[in-house]
Amino acid sequence: MFFLTVLLFSYLQISQQIQKTTANGKEMLSNPRLIPVQGTLNVVMNQNVSLSCHSDSGTPPVRYTLFKHNQKISTLNRPDLTASLFNLTINSASDMGEYKCKAENNISGGGKYSNSLNFTLKEPISKPMLSSPTSQAKEGQNVTLSCLSENGSLPITYTFFKGRQSISPPVKMQKREAAVIFLFMNSSSDFGTYKCRAENSFRNNTKYSNSFNFTLAEERSHSQPLIISLGLILLLFIIGFALAIPFLIIPSYKAKKFKSTRSSTGFTSTTNAEEPEDYVIYTEIEPVKPEEEYVNFSVIRREDEKAEKAACATVYSKVFIRH
Repeated sequence: MFFLTVLLFSYLQISQQIQKTTANGKEMLSNPRLIPVQGTLNVVMNQNVSLSCHSDSGTPPVRYTLFKHNQKISTLNRPDLTASLFNLTINSASDMGEYKCKAENNISGGGKYSNSLNFTLKEPISKPMLSSPTSQAKEGQNVTLSCLSENGSLPITYTFFKGRQSISPPVKMQKREAAVIFLFMNSSSDFGTYKCRAENSFRNNTKYSNSFNFTLAEERSHSQPLIISLGLILLLFIIGFALAIPFLIIPSYKAKKFKSTRSSTGFTSTTNAEEPEDYVIYTEIEPVKPEEEYVNFSVIRREDEKAEKAACATVYSKVFIRH
């Protein structure tokens, strides 16, 4: 049984050797290997990269062809079995995709294809934005903080800080979504300045957010609504008083004017400052008639009531009124 196994193994090796060698002694090419020269498939925009395509065995010369998405990009001829280097520049997202190379010699028929490679575009992250629905809170209140970097290759890892102390384990986001944490404002020490940090696989690219401050909300006094109400009442009173002033002043002014008019057309009594106190002069003015240009004007001089029997002098005169 052991002997049969050895014979079968030897037959398979001989068959493989026959397949590699043609009748004239030339060897067929082995499947080439495609590898990134820079050692990584993580690239950034506008980066130059090199791909090496190499067949370990076969009869030279060898023709190597590079493909992207089954589309021919470039061809290189080698006189020996040394590797061929294909130089590329990653200019846009369309340069990401599947790359393969093909090795051919004069006897390989359809040629041999390599493994496939896919580049991953790495974009540096932008400065994250730290925000919250409110900036004021009371003791015993729950609040939230959100941190988001709008640009950068995923995944992105976020870490939250209060001052310089980390307050949460790193939060890795596989999607372009904000990392959110919940905080309980237990005491005054929980109020203050917060920040967050964002980082991804792009080397030496860690960004910190803006500062965000939580402040203690002031408690409203119970007397505050009463003060506001009294202020409104006072304001309404002032407005009402200001509106009532015209109705109080105008009637009083008209009454005084009317009284003054009546005095000028009726009887008046005056006391001459140069005469003794027991002398009084009475004056009577008759209204002007429309057809006359003058009026009768009478002056009566009366002595003190003690001299009742004394004669009273009456003087008439005319006063011309020109129209």
